[in-house]
Amino acid sequence: MPRSFNHKIKLHGFNNLTKSLSFNIYDICYTQTPQQRREYIEYIDEEYNAERLTHILTEVAHLIGANILNVARQDYEPQGASVTMLISEEPVSSAALAEEEAREEAPGPLPETVVAHLDKSHITVHTYPESHPHNGISTFRADIDVSTCGRISPLRALNFLIHSFDSDIVTLDYRVRGFTRDEDGTKHFIDHTINSIQNFIAEDTKARYQMIDVNVYQENIFHTKMLLKAFDLDNYLFGISESDLAPEEAERIRRDLRREMQEIFYGRNLPQLEED
Repeated sequence: MPRSFNHKIKLHGFNNLTKSLSFNIYDICYTQTPQQRREYIEYIDEEYNAERLTHILTEVAHLIGANILNVARQDYEPQGASVTMLISEEPVSSAALAEEEAREEAPGPLPETVVAHLDKSHITVHTYPESHPHNGISTFRADIDVSTCGRISPLRALNFLIHSFDSDIVTLDYRVRGFTRDEDGTKHFIDHTINSIQNFIAEDTKARYQMIDVNVYQENIFHTKMLLKAFDLDNYLFGISESDLAPEEAERIRRDLRREMQEIFYGRNLPQLEED
């Protein structure tokens, strides 16, 4: 089980722990025709272009109280975008409170509240829109990495990131690497309490998703996967509605979409059903 930290640790010099959060989201859509597939990719490419992604990452940096040192961003042809942001610690008057809150295993704030700060680190995002003509399903994936060195965990930005994207599937990885020393020379390989990433996610969000954990406590590695529970076919159709479809076709599309989501969630291909 993870070690519990109920008191402050007096460190010797700089906190050398590196805390990394990898946040992957997937959006699934059914595109019936080649034209709809092209239009969906164009829509996603515009909705999550480099400028919009830079805005999202800037909000994350402000949320956790960081100075932005450098931004590199790029839109790609035929689709996709990347943003890399170098950040550094910003002086915060309530630094002591921020550090204490960073040790709490609780959901992080939404963007209107700045409660923490971090040291030299980076935030990156890459997008991957794609489609395949075989079954008309198109997917959009965004990979976001927040890596910090210092006293706080990037998990404080998790709720804002989840609310910034419409996600059918979310995959979260959090790892604390390296070690820091206290004044007596004792090594500390983690400096805050955590037994699940789920404890940093708001209750209303958790109620909307099926969630599973795979944690390796002795290695300070934490993994959570989230699959949206609600399924309304109209939310997954691009350019058409369920009323435009014959009942048999609507059921086939619904089945294909659910299988696609489950394959991404479980990370393996599932067998085709005979009626497919």
